[in-house]
Amino acid sequence: MSKIIVVGIDFSDCSINALEHAISIARNAKAGVRMVWVNHLDYSKEIFATEPDNVVAEATERFNELVKTYRYHLGEQKIDYVLRKGKVYREICNAAAEVKAFLIVIGTHGSSGFEEFWIGSNANRIVSSSKIPIITIRGGVDIHTDLKRIVVPLDSTICTREKLPMAALLAKYFHSEIHLLGLFTTQADDLRYRIKNYVAQAEEYLKENEIRYKIAYLEADNITDETLKYAESIKANLIAIMTEQEISITNLLLGPYALQMVNHSPIPVLSIHPEKP
Repeated sequence: MSKIIVVGIDFSDCSINALEHAISIARNAKAGVRMVWVNHLDYSKEIFATEPDNVVAEATERFNELVKTYRYHLGEQKIDYVLRKGKVYREICNAAAEVKAFLIVIGTHGSSGFEEFWIGSNANRIVSSSKIPIITIRGGVDIHTDLKRIVVPLDSTICTREKLPMAALLAKYFHSEIHLLGLFTTQADDLRYRIKNYVAQAEEYLKENEIRYKIAYLEADNITDETLKYAESIKANLIAIMTEQEISITNLLLGPYALQMVNHSPIPVLSIHPEKP
């Protein structure tokens, strides 16, 4: 069975932007693309200027146009679509699980208050619910940018290294450079030593997999802000994070760090759920 990338589509410019990112990844990964639209009561009349009874036919027509537009970008790989009904975040996660997708890609408007399109308002729910790696992309991100530089921030949590294999896989597809970013949030020697050790382990992993890399360390009161500043300074194309992250030496599931990153990052964000023991 070939690899599949699932893309949440609501036909907004934001979700088409995400689709084009997904196609870029699929082309390098030799993967297929499955687009998913979920019929629910709160569909946007700004996207569908039609009666509720006709919305499925309208979505089908739009999907057929997207397939026609993008199928030649994928070579032998397939691009198709499914229409589902129910809660948006649940149906996208279910659709990805059913085809054993290796990646989900969705667009998001972040926390700008511009939430009339359903992908934007469901992005955090999809990220928190998905066990499959997921890339979120804010509207307006350059659709032609390859993944040349990937930032992998490392903190003191045990799970922080779990994002490295997926980041490394994407780096292989794009011949990217990975930036390992050690984040110090405390002066405690044991935790600082742990972070340095995690960075050293990550370095060894990248050497073994013949992936180019750089290493940097930062003092960080707010790890979201420092990660974003660093990523922007090197013109990164992707930031890889765990949905469970260090927050004042406390782990919270989809806490402020992941939530802020998904909502505010101008750079695409790869979110990975930690494996539970």
